Amino acid sequence: MTLSADLPFLMHSLYLIAIVAEAMTAALAAGRRSMDWVGVCLLGCVTALGGGSARDVLLGHHPLSWVEHPSYLLITGGAALATIVMARFVHHLRKLFLLLDAIGLVVFTVIGCNVALALDLPIMIVIASGMVTGCVGGVLRDVLCADIPLLFRSELYATVSVVAGGIYVVGLAIGLDHDVVMLAAMGIGLMLRLLALRFDWSMPKFVYDRDLH
Repeated sequence: MTLSADLPFLMHSLYLIAIVAEAMTAALAAGRRSMDWVGVCLLGCVTALGGGSARDVLLGHHPLSWVEHPSYLLITGGAALATIVMARFVHHLRKLFLLLDAIGLVVFTVIGCNVALALDLPIMIVIASGMVTGCVGGVLRDVLCADIPLLFRSELYATVSVVAGGIYVVGLAIGLDHDVVMLAAMGIGLMLRLLALRFDWSMPKFVYDRDLH
């Protein structure tokens, strides 16, 4: 099997595609808030790279990814600025962006889990690391745009990250082949996210209205 040789290149390629997609969706959110070009660029970088940065700060893992690879700032900032020019056409690509966002979620999750595994941290921390990597960038975007973060709404997002991370960690713990486990975790996570989008699956909501009491 050639998976071991091909997977690092595949993961890096998917990572780059994911951060570009995240930066572009963040740029659209900035445009809806009438931000200037600096705001667009900053929001794109924060959204695309914020999850990994938050993970590294929490785990004491240095250097941060964009410090070690400054090109990530150029890629994400450039993608955000390019969105300004492409904005009138981007709405036609909504489904593509949803797919790329779903791919990014599972890729970021596995990358986050790998960072925690390399630090020999407990399983729960490994899964949490994957979720932080996959979700916190979007939380930062929504907070900066004064929106309720997607993570805290009923849509299946963080749940997908936890499921993908759990499959990955458990599979490795029981001794399954690393490459197979990685592909299975990302594949199942991606399928769950896409099904949730297709059928509008969501988590139960907590609704409290004190006027009823």
